[in-house]
Amino acid sequence: MFSDKDMEGQQLYGWIEVICGSMFSGKTEELIRRLKRAKLAQQRVEIFKPAIDDRYDNESVVSHDENIIKSTPVKSSSKILLLASDVDVIGIDEAQFFDPGLAETCNHLANQGIRVIVAGLDMDFKGKPFGPIPALLAYAEFITKVHAICLRCGALAQYSYRKINDESLIMLGETESYEPLCRKCYINIMGIDKKP
Repeated sequence: MFSDKDMEGQQLYGWIEVICGSMFSGKTEELIRRLKRAKLAQQRVEIFKPAIDDRYDNESVVSHDENIIKSTPVKSSSKILLLASDVDVIGIDEAQFFDPGLAETCNHLANQGIRVIVAGLDMDFKGKPFGPIPALLAYAEFITKVHAICLRCGALAQYSYRKINDESLIMLGETESYEPLCRKCYINIMGIDKKP
């Protein structure tokens, strides 16, 4: 295993880890697990989330399974650069809700020797790449794609189907608004033409 520090304990380089997938796939759960392990290892950790996401708590990052870790809500990715000082690890939840500058922010932090762990939806409810996630995937050294279980057939789910009629791109919601679906069930329910 490689070391990210030299003989004097100085940070040599950082990296970016992206945890992505559909809603209810365990992205935040995995983010919290990694951040708690970093804290156990006596690393200095800062966690950020978009200020608009107040579904469970105004400040903490909370998984659907109710695991909690304290975070700092920010309105833009540039605020992360201002607030992230003297840290070893930065966690960012719900990355899809951030502005396009998030990818450059994370890249800059990694270039400074910081381990950056980002969690977010890779596709929106229309099945299209979501927000800054595609650019983050390009910069990332490590990518973890997690899956939910399709509530229609039990297969692995990678789509976040919106059950209510609302066409806005960003709509916070839980099980009352979204349902994880596999490709087959998503294509069938959305009426997507299978021909090229």
